Amino acid sequence: MDGVEVHNRRFAGYILENAPLEGLGSGFRWIEGPVWMGDSGCLLFQDLPRNRTMRWIEDEGFSVYRAPSDYANGQTRDLQGRLIACSHRGRCLYRTELDGSVTTLVTHHDGKRLNAPNDVVVKSDGTIWFTDPVYGISNDYEGGRQVSEQPPALYRFDPDTNAITVAAGDFDGPNGLAFSPDESRLYVSETGDQTHANPRQYIRVFDVAGDGRTLTGGGVFHKIEPGYCDGMRVDEDGNVWSSAADGVHCLSPEGRLLGKILIPYRVSNLCFGGPAKNRLFIGGSHTLFAIFLNRRGVQWP
Repeated sequence: MDGVEVHNRRFAGYILENAPLEGLGSGFRWIEGPVWMGDSGCLLFQDLPRNRTMRWIEDEGFSVYRAPSDYANGQTRDLQGRLIACSHRGRCLYRTELDGSVTTLVTHHDGKRLNAPNDVVVKSDGTIWFTDPVYGISNDYEGGRQVSEQPPALYRFDPDTNAITVAAGDFDGPNGLAFSPDESRLYVSETGDQTHANPRQYIRVFDVAGDGRTLTGGGVFHKIEPGYCDGMRVDEDGNVWSSAADGVHCLSPEGRLLGKILIPYRVSNLCFGGPAKNRLFIGGSHTLFAIFLNRRGVQWP
């Protein structure tokens, strides 16, 4: 099939021969944070530099969901179906309640402002895990230059107690993240300090302890080539679907490259959606793509 590279025969079974890559729309500046809203039958995503959250509905097209978005980046849903978003400009996480009102969840850690929360996932116990690099406050394109008050980190936030803790602090630039289906593993992309000539750029994998909150390990799971992993999702079998400079790479739970879906632009992030969670939505720079797969994604709620 054109636009697909098979590196392991298992990947060939994930591709549907009569389901080509579709370009759903273009003209955005940089797409981020796709999330499927199953009860509304729509996809939400960020047109980040334009400071707006967009909505796409099959057969209806695109519309503006929220503007301004406070330069929101990654987003997900909690167990009640509420939308959790990372704000660059506000340096916070905020939640859209079921009645449409907005609640700011967390802005500080240890008395200091967060940097620019980037991506976020919700665990089955309701806790919110998010990455906090400095990218969103390092320039005026995606939120506005501001001064960092603390090092980049991966955080765990409990919305029931408002407790925020550093889950892992040995990052230069933590970015996308995803749990394995059984939540025994947490994958986090390290996109590095991009002011350096050769930044650390690879996917790390942590083991989640039985208490559901303590991480160990954190070694290199896989290094994406070309480019690096910005965002990722996990499917029902534990395969990791990662963004890359040439498209989407599918990695086995052991970290082996199984195959690629080639995209003509750098991919930022992606998500599974549709009624069966078998449609992969892909943010390729300024264009939104989608492809149906013989695979379902893990998605909360």
